Formats: sequence, C-alpha cells, structure tokens
Amino acid sequence: MRRSSGSYGRAHKGAALCALCVLTLPLVAAEPSSAVHAPERLVRVGTEVVRLAREAGRLRQRYELRVRAAKDQRARGEWLTRQWAGQRFATVTLRRDAGAVARAQYRTGGFTAPGSTALADEPLELLELQYQETDRRERLARILIEADGRSRTLAADRLSTTTSLQALTEDAARLRVEKAALEERLAKARGELNTMADMAIRSGRCMPVDLDGLQSEQEDTQDAANRPPEVSRSGWTRPLVAYELTAGFGGTSAHWANGHTGQDFAVPTGTPVRAVGAGTVVATGCGGPFGMSVVIRHEGGWYSQYAHLSAPLMTPGRQVRAGEWIGLTGTTGNSTGPHLHFEVRTTADFGSAVDPVRWLRARGVVL
Repeated sequence: MRRSSGSYGRAHKGAALCALCVLTLPLVAAEPSSAVHAPERLVRVGTEVVRLAREAGRLRQRYELRVRAAKDQRARGEWLTRQWAGQRFATVTLRRDAGAVARAQYRTGGFTAPGSTALADEPLELLELQYQETDRRERLARILIEADGRSRTLAADRLSTTTSLQALTEDAARLRVEKAALEERLAKARGELNTMADMAIRSGRCMPVDLDGLQSEQEDTQDAANRPPEVSRSGWTRPLVAYELTAGFGGTSAHWANGHTGQDFAVPTGTPVRAVGAGTVVATGCGGPFGMSVVIRHEGGWYSQYAHLSAPLMTPGRQVRAGEWIGLTGTTGNSTGPHLHFEVRTTADFGSAVDPVRWLRARGVVL
C-alpha cells in the first residue's frame, strides 16, 4: 500500500507539472519574435535614415554657406582696413599741409608763398595772386572734407563688416555643433539599417519599405543636393545623384570569379537608388551574392539590376519611371562596404551583362 501510495503521489506531481507546462507554453509561444518585427523596424529605420540624411545635407549646405560668407567678410574686412589706413594717412597729411598753409598765411598776410607779393608790380596782379591763393585754400579745404568723409565711411564699413563677421562666425560654430550631432545620429541610424537588413535576409522577409510620401516631399525641396537627376532626351538617367565610381565592369578580384559584371557606386547606407529608365519591376532578391536587389525590365528587351540594397522600395509588377526611387543602398550580400552594384543585362537572369557605363553613355547619360 505504501508503494502504491507513493506511486500515486509521484504520478499526481507529474500531472501537475505537465498541466503547468500546458499553461506556460502557449504564453511563451505567443511572444512575437524579433524576425516578426524586423520588417516594421526596417521601415522605421529606413525612413529615419532618409530623413536624417536629407536634414544633414541641408544643414551641411547652410554651414558651408556660412563659412564661405565669413571668409568673404574677413577678406573684405582686411581690404577695408588697408583702405582705411591709407585714407587716414592721406587725411593726416592733408591736415598737416592745411596747418602749414594757415601758418604761412599768418606770417605773410594772407599769402601762402613767402615773397609772392613782391612779384606783383601792379594792384591787379596782386589781386590775381590773392585769387589764386584763395582758390588754392578752398580746394585744399574741399579735399580735406572729402577725405574726412571717406575716412568716416570706411570706418563705418569696417565696423559693419566686423559685426557681420562675428555673427557669421558664431552662426557657423553653432551649425558645426548641430551638424556633428546630426551626423552622429545619422551614423547610428545607418548602422541600425544595416543590422535590420541582415536580419531581414536571414529571416527571408525582405519586405518593401513604403517611402512614397517621403520621396514626394524630397522631390519638392529646393535643396540642390536632393533634387532628382536630369533625364536625358531619350528618357534615361543616373541611378544615384551623388556618388564615387569604384569597381568598373570587367574588373578582376577575388570577389568575382569571372570578372566584375557591373559598375559599383560608393555611397553611404540608406542613399535612395533611382530607376535609370521607365519600366516594370520583374524581380526582387533577398539573399545570395547580390543581397537585396531589384531588377527592372525596360523597352527594347533591356534589364537593369540594383544590388546590395538595405531595403527595396518596390514589388514585382510595379511600374516605375526614370528617376523614381526603387531602393536604399546598403551592404548586403557579397559586399565589403556600402555601395550600389548596378548592372545592365539582356535577360532578367545573371550572365548576360554589358558594360553599363557605355550603355548609359549611348543614351545620353554620362557618369
């Protein structure tokens, strides 16, 4: 009886534990995983990167304008100082000459040149000499008044320039601090975007980021750095506005088994990528050597590919126009740093690439 009673106690305890497991497991399973939230975070972080990059561009432009203005004001201030010093020297010299004239008049009875009255034999000649002396004194007085006026004007300009320079210098210093803080935030956001992109690829959920509203807002801005690229007469444009060309078509490296099949553009993570021409999105990639990628079919049987993205902005079947945003740059896939790998092909699949730089040049687009 004891043995059976003990067995019953152990069985009862085990049943209780199993019941606890049944109650607990659904609660654990119901907790969303980070993979589920990755697409939502990717949208948020991608939007933040684009906004911060735009703000940083505008702030950088304002800072550079202030720096240039301060440089111009400093140069003008130095020029005004030289002009003021020269005018002051001339004014002092004129005042000294005027004092000499006054003393000469006192000694010679109104004539500045000693012995000039001895040269006059006739009263009319004396009057003529007096008229000449009077005219000379009046001209000297006018010149002195004009010199004083120029000195005062130059002094006022110097003061105004100095005040303006001080204000510009303080404004530039303030903008420099703001720019550094904003660039730090942007760098963190870009790092987070890269992390989110890697998470999306690992989970196989490379969801498109909806930035249509942000693109429209940016296209309306007067900031030249964010304006869309020019479209050629034949309807083609660059995939990026600002960039540095790096690895070109056909290059050899340990990263490419049979030569480089496209053109690389070095740009920071989160830079908007644009369709080089009107067409239809036919494929989006999520993993592999190209990482996140978008492929567009154009008229004439041509295809363009945009690889190593941190976020796609389009889904297959979407119609796009030249210059429209299709993705954000990143460093996914076979990549050693943030850049865009751009290809032009005769098929949608890998293996039919042509030199994209020559291809664009033939259509009026020079990189």
